[in-house]
Amino acid sequence: MNIRQNKRENKEDNYSYVEKVWIAAGSVALLAILILIVRVAFNVLLMVVAGSLIAVYFHGLADAICRWTNWRRGICMLISVLGTFIIAGLLFWFMGSRIQQQVSTLSQDFPTLLDKLEQQVRSYPLGDRMLNNFSGDNMQKVTTTVQKFFRTSFGVIGDMYIIMFLGIFFTIQPDLYKKGIVRLIPRRGQQKARDVLDRLSFVLKGWLKGMMVAMVLIGVLTFVGLTIIGIPMALALAVIAGLLNFIPNFGPLMAMAPAVLLGLVDSTQIAIIVAALYILIQTLESNIITPTIQRRMIDLPPALLIIGQVMMGALSGALGIILATPLLAITMTLVNELYIKPNEEAEELIITEKPD
Repeated sequence: MNIRQNKRENKEDNYSYVEKVWIAAGSVALLAILILIVRVAFNVLLMVVAGSLIAVYFHGLADAICRWTNWRRGICMLISVLGTFIIAGLLFWFMGSRIQQQVSTLSQDFPTLLDKLEQQVRSYPLGDRMLNNFSGDNMQKVTTTVQKFFRTSFGVIGDMYIIMFLGIFFTIQPDLYKKGIVRLIPRRGQQKARDVLDRLSFVLKGWLKGMMVAMVLIGVLTFVGLTIIGIPMALALAVIAGLLNFIPNFGPLMAMAPAVLLGLVDSTQIAIIVAALYILIQTLESNIITPTIQRRMIDLPPALLIIGQVMMGALSGALGIILATPLLAITMTLVNELYIKPNEEAEELIITEKPD
């Protein structure tokens, strides 16, 4: 009898072990599937954020028009959307052909500029050794990394269409999506959710306002400076500098590269002057223009911003770096509203209720 009972217990132990193995294997497989889903869906989340920024821009401009005119909200919203497209169309009509011609010339001359830069770098022993390290297989690895960096979920054009349509839908019916998010929250926390969403809207509007003004100022200052120095294609370079200023830290460096290469066509001294001009403009933007405009916006630590850009670039490439700043602002706002403020209020309540 004891022998049969021992066999039965051993058999049950074996079944238990097999079940544990299957549970562990299933858990690992489920975790891997979730990671893959998050990895794929993360790019979709970034497109949702980009579409939300478009809607925030239109609504922020409509709010400003309402404050200036005291007109009805619907009329101001219509002026915001149509006015933006009309102004963009007029700018493209008057300056588009010139910018396109200069960009085309710049793209055609770019290989020649790179060859000239390579010759000047190779004239120094250290530069020659550095370029040799990037030849052959190393250069192929760099090319593959760059191609992967600029790869997106649906292609660049497809992503732009999706972002544009999301922005239009979010602009037309913002309350529909806001109420949908609030309804996902338990009833006792719905008012807090509304307050947090309003705070996020305020922060993003302030950030966008500062970025738009800073981009225009950077473009104007760059155009004036390059024209004074005598750099060709100054308008195209100024437009590139203004647009890339949307990406803090890395954008100005990317915009400076073609301008410095064009300066090398004349001389090394001109290239140094061009680099100094870009550094001076970027210093003014970082220390005077942006802080003055975005006084009410959440303060983003520079080191944390760089870490966020590197992480987002590794996860989602160029789109991640472009949206790293608003995502970081959203994250810090959520942490501040949902964690820091409640803790501070609880501590103040404890202090006030503490008996003397």
